[in-house]
Amino acid sequence: MKVLVVDVGGTSIKILATGHHKPIKIPSGPHLTPKQMVSKVKEAVDGWDYSVVSIGYPGPVKDGKPVKEPKNLGRGWVGFDFARAFERPVRVLNDAAMQALGSYKQGRMLFLGLGTGLGTTLILDGVVAPMELAHLPYKNGKTYEQVVGKAGLERTGKKKWRKNVEDVTKRLRAALEVDDVVIGGGNAKLLKDLPDGARAGKNGFAFVGGYRLWGQR
Repeated sequence: MKVLVVDVGGTSIKILATGHHKPIKIPSGPHLTPKQMVSKVKEAVDGWDYSVVSIGYPGPVKDGKPVKEPKNLGRGWVGFDFARAFERPVRVLNDAAMQALGSYKQGRMLFLGLGTGLGTTLILDGVVAPMELAHLPYKNGKTYEQVVGKAGLERTGKKKWRKNVEDVTKRLRAALEVDDVVIGGGNAKLLKDLPDGARAGKNGFAFVGGYRLWGQR
């Protein structure tokens, strides 16, 4: 089985498939519809051989389907028939969850994606459980996301933001009793040091997660 993995983001779409080693990156943007995404991807991978598709979606996913329109893309994603558009079987997973799945080693793992918001995923003995911990109250009337997401970084500056990331990681790790914490997302690179017991995620793990959705690797 050859898997095409499509990681959809607000500024770009990253693509890789079984047998290929260098991802393709194409622009997305605030007006991108799912139909346009499929068209762009098909054009970019013309000639590639793949039998199934994995899609990392930047929003909530339930039962393999987007349940809320993305903040940074166009409309029409909820209810879109990806399998029909790609003419292949398709599995859709939240983008943070897909990167988490690719990062997973064993036991209970918490993935924290530091970006515009805060992506959170828990993996329990190999079972992926996407979560919305970002919107839980943290302190001073703000949520976890408002403190360690982009808005929190811009409001407090890097030094305070790093301390908040460390504190949030410590609290969530204790509350969920996890064995492993992975910190990824675009803003993870701004951390001087990782919180105790945490390891760094990599964007490339999203592709591994996409393969694992189909039992590969």
